[in-house]
Amino acid sequence: MDKLTNMETFVRVVEIGSISGAADRMNIAKSAVSRRLKELEEFLSVQLFHRTTRTMHATETGIEYYKHCLRILEDLREAEEATSQAHCVLQGPLKVAVPSTFGVLHIGPAINDFLAEHPQIEFELDFNDRQVDLIQEGYDMAIRIADLPDSTLLARKIATVRHVLCASPDYLEENGTPERVADLSNHNAVVYSLSRDITHWRLVSPEGKQAKVKINPVLKASSGEFLLSAVEKGLGIAYLPTFVVHNGLREGRLSKVLPGYGAGELNAYAIYPQTRHLSRRVRTFIDFLAARFEGKPYWDQ
Repeated sequence: MDKLTNMETFVRVVEIGSISGAADRMNIAKSAVSRRLKELEEFLSVQLFHRTTRTMHATETGIEYYKHCLRILEDLREAEEATSQAHCVLQGPLKVAVPSTFGVLHIGPAINDFLAEHPQIEFELDFNDRQVDLIQEGYDMAIRIADLPDSTLLARKIATVRHVLCASPDYLEENGTPERVADLSNHNAVVYSLSRDITHWRLVSPEGKQAKVKINPVLKASSGEFLLSAVEKGLGIAYLPTFVVHNGLREGRLSKVLPGYGAGELNAYAIYPQTRHLSRRVRTFIDFLAARFEGKPYWDQ
């Protein structure tokens, strides 16, 4: 019996919750996963799982064994990495989920520069605004713009994210410039469709007061780049991150509306599961991003 292989298989089944899911993730047959679990249970003389027709849940004994397995496997990985670091070569796969627009505009160029320094890294990137399940889908890490209510994740802030109201000069000349928050209700709104509420904007005044205003969405889309194009063409007022609109503002294609009003600051985080060993590849990449966006991000300068 290969104890380490069986332990790794056991850990994967616990994290994913099914033999078929673990088999897919490990790219092996379901029968191989079942055989390894059976060998473990027979060797330990305990039941590690409560089994149903669709899922598997670890028993209390299984949960305790899982914790021990994690420590052993992580100690082994650390020993392997400490030895390989003597060669000073960063190499291997790195699977990362990134938000669509932020990823294309800012994380993508950062990855290109990172690869120039570490050409033997093999990135697999998912540019998508959905919230991926890092463990279930086999990601090493993700970039997420959020308030991170999920306490099962570890996170490191890499950048501050601010929002601004903006419109094209032509739109404002034709429709007038809002002077109060309430005036926004009388204008066309270009809206990010994945927002929690696409019928209202929640703003914070320069004095820190909260304001909520009903809006008139004439265009909704999940792409920040498309919304940028739409607002620059004069289709309405948008409430977008500065990392999307900074060039338009600087070059005069866009004008700020109600300057000073924003959304309380959000942050972009690098996140990873706390149950996974943080590999040298992941740690080095996160350090690289944190250094690149340190302080006031270049799009806000």
